[in-house]
Formats: sequence, structure tokens, C-alpha cells
Amino acid sequence: MLLEHRGERPVVPESAYVAPSAVLCGAVVLGERARVLHGAVLTAEDGEIRTGADVVVMENALVRGRAGHPAALGDAVLIGPHAHVNGAAVEDEVFVATGASLFPGAVAGAGAELRIHSVLHVNSRLAPGTVVPIGWIAAGDPAQLFPPERHEELWEVQRELDFPVTVQGVPRGTPMREIMALQSAFYGAHRDDRIVDG
Repeated sequence: MLLEHRGERPVVPESAYVAPSAVLCGAVVLGERARVLHGAVLTAEDGEIRTGADVVVMENALVRGRAGHPAALGDAVLIGPHAHVNGAAVEDEVFVATGASLFPGAVAGAGAELRIHSVLHVNSRLAPGTVVPIGWIAAGDPAQLFPPERHEELWEVQRELDFPVTVQGVPRGTPMREIMALQSAFYGAHRDDRIVDG
């Protein structure tokens, strides 16, 4: 399904394929021979999404463009099932496995591999060719790799990356009611979306 959002429409070249149950919303520009499979959602909330050529976004993956953090997928990129790319840049020939997550301001360098359920944290830069093991977290610029059980060490790096400001636009410690009122208003913009003839 193609949706116009805030006056922006998806651009899908003739050589691309978008499954009938996939959603492209707003300023989404697919590259040549891109494939967006069933249940995948590419939503340009208030920032653009661009893919390169020969990109595959698999079933139920989410790619989100944000203000100040557009989502950019290079050439020959695979975004695995249930993966989450939120305002991140993914350079050429990157493999993002099932359930992996990339957060706003993150950059996955060319040829990197994010294995199953791994995380590239907000404002972190993963060096080209780096492999993030299953379930591990990459954080920092340049990114350091942490297994889940090293949470205290990870927090020392992660705290300075400023997730609340980057993702929610509020300082750490803002009450959840205030955060969610802002989030509700932001996502309420989708109430005006409309289906575009494809």
C-alpha cells in the first residue's frame, strides 16, 4: 500500500517490487530492483527514506525516516525479517539479520553485519566490515561491542549518546506522561494520510 503523508508520496521505480501487504508511507524513494516483502513498513514520519539498488527489506521489517535522521540504505543491503532501522544510515553491502535494531543517528559501515537481535545504538558508528554477534550491542563512535551481560560497561558509553534527546526530543528524566503526549501528537499526523494509486 502506498500512502501520501504530509504531501509526500512514495517513489517506486518500475524495476522494484512492493508486496501487496507492505506499506510505503510518505517520502520513501526506492532504488532500482528494490524488494519490499509482505508486512514490511517503510514510513517517512518527518524525514526521508532512500534505498539504493538491489535492496531487500524482508517480512515485517520496519524502516523509519526521522527529522534530522533520514533512513538511508545503500546498494545491495538486506534488512532481515522483524528488523528495525530507525533514522539510521546503512552503507553498501550491509547484512541486517532478523530482529536487529539500528537507532537514530547510527551508521552501519559498508560490509558490516548485524547478526540476529543485535543492536546498533543511537548516534553510534559501526566501522566497515564489523560483525556484531548475535544479541550483542554496538555503542559509541567508533562503536564498541558489548555482550548483554556487560550492561554496566555498556551504560557508561550509552549514557553519553543521549537516547532521550535524539529519539524523543526531551531530556533524560522527562515524565513518561509528557513523553507520550508528545509522541501521541507526533504520530497523530498519520490521521491525514491517504492511499495513493500505485
